[in-house]
Amino acid sequence: MLIESKTVKIALESAAEGLAVFGPQDKYLRMIQEKTPASISSRDAEIVIVGEQAEVDTIEQLYTVLLQLVRGGYSPSERDIQYAFDLARTMQADELLDLFSQTITTTYRGKPIRVRTIGQRHYIKMIRKHDIVFGIGPAGTGKTYLAVVYAVSALKQGLIKKIVLTRPAVEAGENLGFLPGDLQEKVDPYLRPLYDALHDVLGAEQTAKAMERGLIEIAPLAYMRGRTLDDSFIILDEAQNTTPEQMKMFLTRLGFGSKMVITGDVTQIDLPRGKNSGLIEVRRILRNIEEIGMVIFTEQDVVRHTLVQKIILAYNEDAEEKE
Repeated sequence: MLIESKTVKIALESAAEGLAVFGPQDKYLRMIQEKTPASISSRDAEIVIVGEQAEVDTIEQLYTVLLQLVRGGYSPSERDIQYAFDLARTMQADELLDLFSQTITTTYRGKPIRVRTIGQRHYIKMIRKHDIVFGIGPAGTGKTYLAVVYAVSALKQGLIKKIVLTRPAVEAGENLGFLPGDLQEKVDPYLRPLYDALHDVLGAEQTAKAMERGLIEIAPLAYMRGRTLDDSFIILDEAQNTTPEQMKMFLTRLGFGSKMVITGDVTQIDLPRGKNSGLIEVRRILRNIEEIGMVIFTEQDVVRHTLVQKIILAYNEDAEEKE
């Protein structure tokens, strides 16, 4: 059966638009061309797509959406192009127009912070809606970063009085006791990702001032015992390294006017052999409580270097083969 070829032409308004969607030295174009049998070229200020109808429709939606984003002032990254192509495969790329139009807050330099995947948008909606939200998934999906960003935004708006950030002090093969310094200096390396997110949104100086005034508290999980936290935004990071007892202790700290976000990656558990992860157990125990939000991120939500996505996929495939 003869498959009819279809040709579509999309006009470019400037050379800058072509550079934005094709990338430096056509890097993004080559990436997309490797993934589709359709032919994509640029000539006479237009993008020309030739191939089988289904493929051409996919690529047409991809570049139509990317050009709309560029014309709206957004500069897509290599990761954005890859994600847009994945969505265009099911004709969902236009979801990005809504996705990238919403700003959670801005960095201290004034740069807008936006959700970058459909999974991230769902996560932020869940945090707005529920008092307790679990964000579970691989590294690089923005679980912790977005929770910190939302917490700072809530603090700026006066919706909460305090941010509490905590992590279990479980080491990935290293021993906490051998680190130099007092307890605070020993614990700081484990809380570094939380500091990094705060510095991005508030800047190092404002973060230090907020901590001095008690508006932001960063502490190991053991410090949470016996406390009730009212009017606070509490984030438990690396929750896969909590024991079931620690997880129960933490969740029961929730006070009035507070929100909790618990983040973790169940594929990276550093607990001693024989110890169960509180994060794995809590999904089973709390699964029927509708007021608790449970967001599961996938490798598609990874917003780091595109290689990170491939590494996670390779590890997942290896784990499935072993099982």
